[in-house]
Amino acid sequence: MSKILVTGGLGYIGSHTVVELINAGYEPVIVDDLSNSHPKILEQITKITGKKPVFHQLDLCDDASVKNLATAEPRISGIIHFAASKAVGESVQQPLKYYRNNIYSLVNLLNVYYGKPLNFVFSSSCTVYGQPDELPVTESAPVKPAESPYGNTKQIAEEILKDTIASGANYKVIALRYFNPVGAHESALIGELPIGVPQNLVPFITQTAIGKREKITVFGDDYNTPDGSCVRDYIHVVDLAKAHVAALKLMEKESFKGYDVFNLGTGVGNSVLEVIAAFERSTGVKLNYTIGPRRSGDVEQVWGDVTKAKDQLHWQTMLDIDTMMKSAWAWEKYLSQNPL
Repeated sequence: MSKILVTGGLGYIGSHTVVELINAGYEPVIVDDLSNSHPKILEQITKITGKKPVFHQLDLCDDASVKNLATAEPRISGIIHFAASKAVGESVQQPLKYYRNNIYSLVNLLNVYYGKPLNFVFSSSCTVYGQPDELPVTESAPVKPAESPYGNTKQIAEEILKDTIASGANYKVIALRYFNPVGAHESALIGELPIGVPQNLVPFITQTAIGKREKITVFGDDYNTPDGSCVRDYIHVVDLAKAHVAALKLMEKESFKGYDVFNLGTGVGNSVLEVIAAFERSTGVKLNYTIGPRRSGDVEQVWGDVTKAKDQLHWQTMLDIDTMMKSAWAWEKYLSQNPL
């Protein structure tokens, strides 16, 4: 079995990807500093798959720890790099935290495995497109000046990876530009687990529905969109996790060389108000929400053309917005009865 290092592997997308890697016959090795995750997620992954992955708790920004990791795990054939701070709003308030966590961790990883053949999947973001000139946005669209420090770290990271390939490193790299991951595993044993007040829409919805939060604030209803609220392409986290396996399989082919990027989404945009309506429709739970001012760093609307992923990764989404909402609600209810 190929050993795949999964950084941030106990986090939201990481944990779901670990499950899909095991299902596909890979041997994931998890690295996580537990700053935005919980150690019990390792037990939950084991319950789902029947296999307990190797886990290293360490900070990827710590040089000595990363060198020790490379010594402990010399047979790594691939890396899926999730570990990063990820909230747009927080990045505007704490930019230095984002530049340190998101850039230095990547540089450390690339340094310690430099010279070895490696398939590297990078967790990028549709934020690199800013507000696109045309929708749906394709991978050939220009990368625009970032709307937030978070978005800028993704742009910088992609440039670092391209420059590393150009330097002659024996890496193959795929950057996956996500749209908005939501939902949870069908078992309801893993899902999004925000620390403190959620920065993303769907966990705020579910926490409001369960009574943890008083109400949801919709940040702006005066955008140039059908209902005035921001529009995003929401993708079920399990579909997203499967795309990482597809990316690894593509890089395992001799024909794949160098570096490439893929959009990952449904190819359809949903507004914030439409997501709220989908939650109410699919769960039967009414939500308390109010309209607030726009939030700094938010892009008005973005959704992707995912033709390239369908054609080359042989991957496409299978789960719709109602399934996303129902699974997220099942996870929230599980947490209320089984707190981590």
